[in-house]
Amino acid sequence: MKCILLCAGYATRMYPLTENYPKPLLDIKGKALIDYLIDDLENNKVIEEYIIVSNHKFINHFNEWKNKRKENIIILDDGSTNNDNRLGAVKDIWFAIEEANVNDDILVLAGDNLLDFSLKGFIDFSNEKNDNAVMRYYESELARLQRTGVAVIDSNDKILEMAEKPKQPNSNWAIPPFYIFKKECLNEIKIGIDSGCKTDAPGGFIEWFSKRNEVYAYLMPGKRIDIGNLDIYYKIKK
Repeated sequence: MKCILLCAGYATRMYPLTENYPKPLLDIKGKALIDYLIDDLENNKVIEEYIIVSNHKFINHFNEWKNKRKENIIILDDGSTNNDNRLGAVKDIWFAIEEANVNDDILVLAGDNLLDFSLKGFIDFSNEKNDNAVMRYYESELARLQRTGVAVIDSNDKILEMAEKPKQPNSNWAIPPFYIFKKECLNEIKIGIDSGCKTDAPGGFIEWFSKRNEVYAYLMPGKRIDIGNLDIYYKIKK
């Protein structure tokens, strides 16, 4: 399995801190945000190669960071230079697959999230199902459900329907940006892009993808912290 870490965003809500520095490399107690994800995966020896998708503005920062790591890491520049010409998450996934010649199962992660549980359980879940997988957690607040992907799940954890940012959610199962795609389905990403599916928010792609492919939803055993603004970042640092 290979891991694609999406790190090409511009984090405009965290300016001025991220105006000239990438959010996934911000420090949390002596480690970059992205280090926590990779360290967990390395402790469990489940990833053969890490593919970091950066933008052109921050590529040098990621290359400097890579020199401090010992893992097999590829740093890619998606060519974007600002928030207005960014490719979007789904196009960045396909960009990574093409540039790194990926022909393997992939774990896709947003590089600006912290987890208080290991990703190994998620990978084991996908292997047990032998199929594509996403994560899910129970969300009770309507306003939060309206800002994320929401899925209807059957008794076997399979997604029956999925909607990105629904005005009237059909369930309380929220889907964060953590995905596993089996290698047999990788070309579906290109098909989705060409067919006009949503490419900025990956949840919109999962909505399209789950209508064509089986996708199972892993119940998160802990919490995910999305470092979405300065208040959250400084709170976590403390």
